[in-house]
Amino acid sequence: MLSSSSSAAAAAVVLTTTSGRAPLLHLPRTPRPTTAARIAAAPDSSRARAGGAPLLLGSAVPRRRGWALVCRDSSLPGPPGVDPVAEEEENRKKTEAVAAAAAARIASSGGGGGGGGGSLSDWTTSVLIFGIWAGLMYYIFQLAPNQTPYRDTYFLQKLCNLKGDDGFRMNDVLVPLWYIMGLWPLVYSMLLLPTGRSSKSKIPVWPFLILSCIGGAYALIPYFVLWKPPPPPIDEEEIGQWPLKFLESKLTAGVTFAVGLGLIVYAAKAGGEDWQEFIRYFRESKLIHITCLDFCLLSAFSPFWVYNDLTARRWKNGSWLLPLALIPFVGPSLYLLLRPSLSSLLAATGPSDDKTQ
Repeated sequence: MLSSSSSAAAAAVVLTTTSGRAPLLHLPRTPRPTTAARIAAAPDSSRARAGGAPLLLGSAVPRRRGWALVCRDSSLPGPPGVDPVAEEEENRKKTEAVAAAAAARIASSGGGGGGGGGSLSDWTTSVLIFGIWAGLMYYIFQLAPNQTPYRDTYFLQKLCNLKGDDGFRMNDVLVPLWYIMGLWPLVYSMLLLPTGRSSKSKIPVWPFLILSCIGGAYALIPYFVLWKPPPPPIDEEEIGQWPLKFLESKLTAGVTFAVGLGLIVYAAKAGGEDWQEFIRYFRESKLIHITCLDFCLLSAFSPFWVYNDLTARRWKNGSWLLPLALIPFVGPSLYLLLRPSLSSLLAATGPSDDKTQ
């Protein structure tokens, strides 16, 4: 009993002196064998698996720094037999080839070939416009009011000055509207020639412009469906010939704007009775009904053609006229009066184009 207690006390003293950083006994350590000794002690079978060749480890063979690394230093020489200049040139050619292929794809898609996104968008727009035109034709021939066909014939003869003065006074709103409808084909001719011509569909615009003198927007919308920009190139000799010389004239644009503005003011000054009578005509007469729709369609399409002509002439300072183009007839005719002429555009861009070529 006493011997066990004394043994426990001695063990406690030993632990206390050890935790108190007392010097421990130095035990001899068996030295680890060197690499050469391990290789020599290895069985012959392991050396034979290497095909009899010695196993090269550590500094036995000097390694080239960074040669086998995945992320090697670009400043260090590459593998033997590889010319860095030739490799860089080859990479540059590959990059240029990829860029050229991408540019060709973009050009083909934007130019209407290959069924790209641009072609799909143009096709969708054409189908939509054609659907609107077809619906309008059905409405005009089947659903438009036609309660006064004999009065429509009489109005048409009076408006065309085919009847003399018989004492009947025409409506003061209908007469200005009729004459403005005669000015719209001239405005569209000035907008579509030459910047609204189609170079890809090979369909001329002038037959539709001539038909618009009778059919208005109903004759122009089929051309809008078939129109495919950009317009064909134009030279200065063509500008000096008919009809572009007449359509590009500031005198033509000024007279059109002044006459149209005067007609609108004349209609606005008409009394309330004339406007009430005109509304009644709109509800009963097929002639007046489709004429009002024609005026609305021409006014709705004109801002787009103003924008098309403005961008074709590269007139950056004329963007403030785009909101004004929403004003029926006045806005487009004002743009025609203020826009730069094609001759001045050719004079300004000719030298730079020559240098580019």
